[in-house]
Amino acid sequence: MHHNGLRTAVLLGALSALLLAVGGWIGGGAGVRIAFVAALAVNGFAYFFSDRIALSAMRARPVSEVEQPVLYRIVRSLSTEARRPMPRLYLSPTMQPNAFATGRNPRNAAVCVTYGLLALLDERELRAVIGHELAHVYNRDILLSSVAGALATMITYVAQLGVFFGSDDDETPGFFGTLLVMILGPVAATMIQLAISRSREFAADDLGARLTGDPLALASALRKIELGVRRIPLPENGRLASASHMMIANPFRGDGLGRLFSTHPPTAERIARLERMAGYRR
Repeated sequence: MHHNGLRTAVLLGALSALLLAVGGWIGGGAGVRIAFVAALAVNGFAYFFSDRIALSAMRARPVSEVEQPVLYRIVRSLSTEARRPMPRLYLSPTMQPNAFATGRNPRNAAVCVTYGLLALLDERELRAVIGHELAHVYNRDILLSSVAGALATMITYVAQLGVFFGSDDDETPGFFGTLLVMILGPVAATMIQLAISRSREFAADDLGARLTGDPLALASALRKIELGVRRIPLPENGRLASASHMMIANPFRGDGLGRLFSTHPPTAERIARLERMAGYRR
């Protein structure tokens, strides 16, 4: 937990340094002052509203217990067993099976599942997936993941807006705008790649399986989710790409932005580890 907090601080500091450098390059001393104010605003927004950015990217909405009693029962049971606060629950309308957790800490956490996940998994597999997402919450992965996603989203937006910066007309990208796109896109991806360790998925699989006591259920769920993602990949736009690292499985096909922003270990390796936890031998 201390390690994740330190990495979050380093991430925010790196963004501030980048904004100050760009501000100084563009506007000298005045540019640095403007960039300093912008850095404070961006850092504050990323810290306090990163969960909203991720949930908005998936068009998620709060879900009530009346609407999803099984989901609530599972989450309440696991939270009670772990003696932790129950997170807010959200539902995304996409038919791709996926799930993610976001927020600053366990008291401000949110867990989001998709319609596709609820339609695909049985209750035992759904419980295993929820256990995995709660493990991210308890391991304090969600702050680093949420802040990294929020910052990457902002950088991506700047790159998109910069396409026509310095252009002489409304249709031809200016040189500076094109340069922004070439630089800031990879910067956003690199920020996530450096901040998010692939080992966190293994750690969440391990803790989630111990929390539910059913590693084979999570292995089965991951198999189904992997096939579902291949069948219904999400569109590779900037907003979704900068939130994709939070999801239990990479929501893209694996090329383009999907490959650039990928932070997930191979699903087959995750399944093999879970099967070994259950004492299964091929």
